[in-house]
Amino acid sequence: MPTYTVTNSNFNLNSKIKREIAKDITKTHSKVTGANTYFAQVIFTKTKKNNHFMGGKITKNPQIFLLGQIRAGRSIKVKNKLILGLRDVLIKKTKLDSSQIWVYIIDLNPSQMIEYGTILPKSGKEKQWFSKLPPNLKKKLLDLEK
Repeated sequence: MPTYTVTNSNFNLNSKIKREIAKDITKTHSKVTGANTYFAQVIFTKTKKNNHFMGGKITKNPQIFLLGQIRAGRSIKVKNKLILGLRDVLIKKTKLDSSQIWVYIIDLNPSQMIEYGTILPKSGKEKQWFSKLPPNLKKKLLDLEK
C-alpha cells in the first residue's frame, strides 16, 4: 500500500481540501501505477509554528511536503509520471507555487511489507494476491473501491 504523508507548514488545510487532496492522490496513484485504490492511504500532519527550518533558518512562508512510500518495481517513467501528477494535485488544491511543493517517493521491497495482515505482492501481481484473501477482507477492499 502506498502511504502518502502530507505535511503542511505555515498554512492550514481545511477538512474539505484534505478530502480532495486524499481523493486525488489516491486517484493519481491508481491511474499511473494500475494499483487498486484500496492500496492507497493518505495521512496529514501540520508543523507547529517555528518548527520548520530551511538552511538552518525558520521558514515563514507556506510549504507542503508529500512523502510517498510505494512498492518497488516500477520504471523511472512511471515514477516520474507519478511524482509530477502528485505535484500537480498539490498545486491545484493548495494554490501554492510549485517552488513551495516538495514530493519524495521511496521504494520499499513488497516482501518486507504487511498490509491487511498479509505480505504484499510484487507490483503487477495484485490480482493473484487478492484472490487468496479471505472473503470478508475481499468485500471490505472492494467497498473501498466504490
